[in-house]
Formats: sequence, C-alpha cells, structure tokens
Amino acid sequence: MLLAIDIGNTNIEVGFMEGDQVAASYRLTTRIDHTADEFGLLLGQLMALAGYKTADVQDAIISSVAPAVMHAVRSCLIRFFSIDPMVVGPGVKTGMNIRLDDPRSLGADCLADCVGAFNRYGGPVLVIDFGTATTFNYVDDKGAIRSGLIVPGIRSGAQALAGQTAQLPQVEITRPQTIMATGTRTAMQAGLYYNFLGGLERIIRQYRSEIGRDFHVVATGGMGRTFSQDTDLIEVYDPELIFAGMYRIHQLNADGRPHAAPKRH
Repeated sequence: MLLAIDIGNTNIEVGFMEGDQVAASYRLTTRIDHTADEFGLLLGQLMALAGYKTADVQDAIISSVAPAVMHAVRSCLIRFFSIDPMVVGPGVKTGMNIRLDDPRSLGADCLADCVGAFNRYGGPVLVIDFGTATTFNYVDDKGAIRSGLIVPGIRSGAQALAGQTAQLPQVEITRPQTIMATGTRTAMQAGLYYNFLGGLERIIRQYRSEIGRDFHVVATGGMGRTFSQDTDLIEVYDPELIFAGMYRIHQLNADGRPHAAPKRH
C-alpha cells in the first residue's frame, strides 16, 4: 500500500492507495504545533479505521505547501514506519513541462493536481483546485503547464468581510436557496456564493477566449463539488485528483528507490 499525504495550509489529506485506486482517504486540520509523535498517533488511528497495519505501508509520498508541518510528518514516517518518504518538489520527475516564469513557484499540490488531471483526462485541461486559495492551472495537449492563476478562496472572502466589518458575522459557506436574501446572514451567503460563481465562470470563459480552442475543465478540493453542480462550464469534479497525481509521480520515480527499511517492533 502507498501512503499519500498532501499537506495544505488548512487541511492535510491522507490517502491509502492500492495501485492507482484510493482505498480510503481522510482529512485532518493542519496543526503546525503537532509533533512527529502526535502525527504518528493520528496516522495509526486512521490506518486502523481503514483496516491497515503499519507493516502494510510499502512506501510513502508527500506533497506539501507547509514546510514546518512536512518536517514533522516526514520525521513521523521515518520513526514509526521506517520509510523516508518521496517528496514532490525540485528534482522529482513528474512527466510535465512547467512553462511558467519561475517553475519553482508552482505549489506541490498544484503540480500533483496537474499530473493527475493530465493522466486521467488528457490535455488540454484546465485544473481548478478549490482550497484556501482557488487555483487555475492550464495544461496543454503535450503536458506542459502553461498558466497558473491564483484567486482568494470563498472562505477567505467570508473571513475578510467578517474581520474588516464590525457588524457582519462569520457565516457558513453554503449554496443559497435564493438570491432574494432578506437577512444579514443570507445576504452574505448569497452575495459571496454568486459573486464567486460569476468570477469562476468568467475566468473559464476568458481562458477559452484567449486559448482559442476547447479543453477539459476538471475541479477538485473543498467547495469544488458544490460549484461544479451549479455551472455547466466544469466538466468533472474529481475529489481524488491529487492522489492520482501523487501515485503517478511515485511511479515515475520508483525505479531504483530503496525499499522501506524493516519496521521497528
């Protein structure tokens, strides 16, 4: 079994992979103060829920945009699983050509998303990840990442409204039943939702206008499921996209990689 861990700024996604299939996946809140021992305890509990034992883990791969947390998770895997995980980043083969001004600026999560989307759906493809920030990455038909766009996530917009306006509360982000809001909370929810939906559709149309050809549109992460149900411009919602990308990256780099050391008892 391959253990795939994506460490984001707000959430950690853990996937247990049997071949290219995700047997089970879980989401944790990112905590920068967790120690390697605490992560070991959490992973052990998740493995038990999924019906696995430590000895079932043959290798591990990490994608991370939070270096401090990645250090603790990596230490956990070395200590409790006797595995030094593969880390998505410079020097790791991905099969993609990153055609950005600074290829190193592309987050490991976005890179894994692009690898997953290109290998599952082909190119050209626009990959949208609804995370803390919402990212748009365009991959052409040759597997080159040619554009990356970053916009504030809808939850960030809600926090900005509540944090910078004294009389506005924090609200749950949800699809409103109507735009005809009659109270402060429903006004914020509808306003945030439809403003974000309109911006999302405008960005997709602008890509189509400037590229001048059709392409797949694949969404993943957070609110992606909700928005994909509310617009016909998103072709597929794939919640396991990053795990598909991490599996492919692991495949490309597995040759010559040492087997996991014997487990500690």
